[in-house]
Amino acid sequence: MRKPALIRRAVPAALLAATAVVLTACGGGDATDDAASTIVRSTTSVAGAGVLGNGRSTENVCGPTAPVDPAGVEGATRRVAHAAGESAVPADPQRIVVLDTDKLDTVCALGLQDRLVGAAVAGAVGEQPTYLGTTIAGVEPVGTLAEPSIEKIAALKPDLILGSKFRTPELYAQLNAVAPTTFTEKVGTTWKENLVLDGTALGRGASARAALDAYESRATETGKGLDSAQTQASVVRFMPGSVRIYGPDSFSGQVLADAGVQRPPFQRLEGAKDRRFAELSTEELSKADGDIIYVSFYGDEAREQGTDVMEGGLWAALGAVKDHRVFAVDDEIWMTGIGVIAAGGILDDLKGSLNGYTN
Repeated sequence: MRKPALIRRAVPAALLAATAVVLTACGGGDATDDAASTIVRSTTSVAGAGVLGNGRSTENVCGPTAPVDPAGVEGATRRVAHAAGESAVPADPQRIVVLDTDKLDTVCALGLQDRLVGAAVAGAVGEQPTYLGTTIAGVEPVGTLAEPSIEKIAALKPDLILGSKFRTPELYAQLNAVAPTTFTEKVGTTWKENLVLDGTALGRGASARAALDAYESRATETGKGLDSAQTQASVVRFMPGSVRIYGPDSFSGQVLADAGVQRPPFQRLEGAKDRRFAELSTEELSKADGDIIYVSFYGDEAREQGTDVMEGGLWAALGAVKDHRVFAVDDEIWMTGIGVIAAGGILDDLKGSLNGYTN
């Protein structure tokens, strides 16, 4: 039964400070004593919001090298159908370039991070995501998601390129001339299908499916432990020059749904053509309210603008703000990660913020 109104619940005092959450990934890699391998986000509060993920460890985030699918041992290549056609790709690629953030997450989850020779970066950030650890953070940039550099990619001599028809449909022929290239159709809304397709192109479709199954089981169990159906969670993202709420078809919205978390009525975006997100004016901030609000910032400019909004009177009037149930989360994990490791990070954040977790 749908709840007729938002339910306000008291939050334990301990949750008003930043919560330390350790990211649980698909598997463990080689441990290291190098202090640089753990990236610690030390901020404890952003405009009154507690920060989730403080002290999140990036050691052992990437999985061990997944086994090659049996079909791949019969020859040097395999044929993979994808959004731009069909390609003959290496059965076990050794030099990989990825042109979207979800593919970074997948390569890491399958334990192929040491084979990455290049990756495009998000424009507002300008660097590789840190939640995947130092190996990924050190991967050579090859331009942005919207404008990858064919010249830089070619210089790296990849034997497989993973791209997105959504991002750069016009570049497929040029990319495929450099190395066998597969494209996924969309970004975010089809993240689970993308995981399996990219895993198949990497010669590890079976392991990608297994990682997805493990995540879905964990999401179900996490939701049960949190009694998550009793909470309507709001997801707010500050972009440079705009404020967005994220709906059920977004990546983070899908993870919340997998964990059984409910959404405020407006954020269900019922009847909307695009149920990924909606933009709000500052006068419409009441639509961002919920039992709990998760806030992220896309880059430094958005953080400055978002902080100004969160220090204003309209934001202060929100029920979740009054109840001290607002949490700043990592944009890399909640928004741009779009993969199974990032999804696990969202589940960790839920465990660090929703009431009723008993495990």
